[in-house]
Amino acid sequence: MDKKKIALISYRLNRGGAERVASVLSMFFNEQNIDVHNIIVIDDIAYSFSGSVKNLGKLKNKTNGIFNKIKRLIALKKYLNKHHFDYIIDFRFRIKPLQEFLIARFVYNSKTIFTVHSGKLNSYMPDQTIITKMIYGNCFKIVSITHEMKKMIEEKHGLDNVTTIHNPICLNEINEKSKVKISLEFEFIIGVGQYDTNVKQFDKLIIAYSKSILPQKNIKLVILGEGSKKEELIKLAKHNGVAENVHLLGYKNNPYKYMKQAKFFVLSSLHEGMPMVLLEALACGTPIVSFDCKTGPKEIIVNKKNGLLVENQNMDALVDCMNLFINDTELYNYCKKQVIASAEKFSVDQIGKQWLKLMEIN
Repeated sequence: MDKKKIALISYRLNRGGAERVASVLSMFFNEQNIDVHNIIVIDDIAYSFSGSVKNLGKLKNKTNGIFNKIKRLIALKKYLNKHHFDYIIDFRFRIKPLQEFLIARFVYNSKTIFTVHSGKLNSYMPDQTIITKMIYGNCFKIVSITHEMKKMIEEKHGLDNVTTIHNPICLNEINEKSKVKISLEFEFIIGVGQYDTNVKQFDKLIIAYSKSILPQKNIKLVILGEGSKKEELIKLAKHNGVAENVHLLGYKNNPYKYMKQAKFFVLSSLHEGMPMVLLEALACGTPIVSFDCKTGPKEIIVNKKNGLLVENQNMDALVDCMNLFINDTELYNYCKKQVIASAEKFSVDQIGKQWLKLMEIN
C-alpha cells in the first residue's frame, strides 16, 4: 500500500500556536508512516518537526513586491503539482480575500483542510459570507479548534463542512523539557505570549498583579515573550509600584521549565483560539487563572478543578482569583493535583487519532 502524503502549510515553524500545532502533528503523522511535507512561508524554524521542508521564505526578498509574491505562489503550485498530495492542511491566518481565493481555487490541487485558530474569525475568513463561501464552501473540511468557534462559523457564514478538533500537545516532550533547572530563586506566577499587539493584555495583568496580595507575599510576576511594547510594560510596572517584582524575561525556546516552577499561570487575553499555553501549563502540572474569553478557556478549564475561570475582562474578579489561589491553599492544592490528568485528553495521541479519522487514514 502506498504511503499517504500530507502537506502542512504554515507561516513558519516557530513562535505561534498554530505553528506549534503543525509541528506536533508533523511528528505524529510521521510516526504513522505518512509522508509529511512542511511548507512554510517565512524562513523561521525553531520548533521540532518531522518530514521534509519546502521553505518558500528563502524566495522572499526585502521588497516583497507583487512579482516576488507571484514567484512564491508559482513555486508553491509547482511543488504541489510535483508531489500529488492526498491532503493539504492549511494552518496560516488568511486576511487577504483575493489572494486566498486564488490559492484555494487555482493553487491547491488536493483535498484541502483549512484550520481556524482564533475567535477573531476575520483573521481566517472574510466578514462577507458570499466571499467566504466562494473560498471555503467546497473545501474538504474546515477544522475549528473549539466547539464555540465551530458554532460561530456556522452561525455567521452558514457553512456545513466545519468540524472541531482541539489543539494537540506532546506530553512526553513537555515533561522532559519541564525538568530542566532554571536560575530563578523566588516564587512567581507566569504569563506567556507576544506583546507586539495587546491581545494578551499584559498591561491588565501587571495592573491586576499590583492590586493583588502577591507583591506583599513576595511572589513575583514573570512574563515570557517579546515585542515592541516592552518599554510600555516596564513603565507601567514602575507606575504601579511593582517594577522590582515584574520580570520580563523575553522569548524562551523552552518555556516549560518556567511553567513547571510557577505557582500558577495567568491568561489575561482579550480573545484567543484554543490557547496552547494553557494546555502546556496544565501538562507542566501548573494550575490556571484565566479570563473566560472567546474562545478556548472554558473548553480547557473546569472551574475550581484544574484552575479558575474569571468573568471575561472583569479586572476585580481577576485580582480576587489570583488572591484566592494564595489564600485558599486547600483549593489550590486540589486543583494542582488535577492538572496533569486534565491535559491528557489533549495529548497528540488522542487528538492525532481524530485527524486520522477525519482523513480516513487507518
